[in-house]
Amino acid sequence: MGIARIGILTVSDRASRGEYEDKGGPAMRAWFERVLTSPWQAVALVIPDEQPLIEAALIELSDLEGCSLIVTTGGTGPALRDVTPEATMAVCSKMMPGFGELMRTASLKFVPTAILSRQCAGIRGRTLIVNLPGKPSAIDDCLNAVFPAIPYCIDLIEGAYLESDPAQCKAFRPAHAKPPAQSGT
Repeated sequence: MGIARIGILTVSDRASRGEYEDKGGPAMRAWFERVLTSPWQAVALVIPDEQPLIEAALIELSDLEGCSLIVTTGGTGPALRDVTPEATMAVCSKMMPGFGELMRTASLKFVPTAILSRQCAGIRGRTLIVNLPGKPSAIDDCLNAVFPAIPYCIDLIEGAYLESDPAQCKAFRPAHAKPPAQSGT
């Protein structure tokens, strides 16, 4: 089994200029460090809220860096410069609307403004791209909600095999799903 590569993309004008400490990217990394038990490597980028730059970063992380999963933070609200969902939709061949629906539902338990979120998810080749909110506690809430489906989704698109600590966040795989064969056995 190889090392899974996970893209961690922070979309923020201020963080990309060094005017604001990126808290979303480290929060996503910390969540995966706590939950994943299979080998993985983060590929992190911080870029401004510019749709062409977001699209280019998503393509780079998927096509060139070989990330099986890309999680983004920032740019999912209604503000004029919030264009992360548009960039995600532009680079994906299949959209996965259940992810956004579930994240908004989970977030509504904590904050009534969750209905303003435009988070989405989609597939580009063998990569699942998931837009997450910018607030670290909301990142945890959303990842806790959708992660149970992420490893099997990545299996279905022939990405890297992800395993999690069930005490932290239990991933669901049907009984017939089997881990990839170990090389050299």
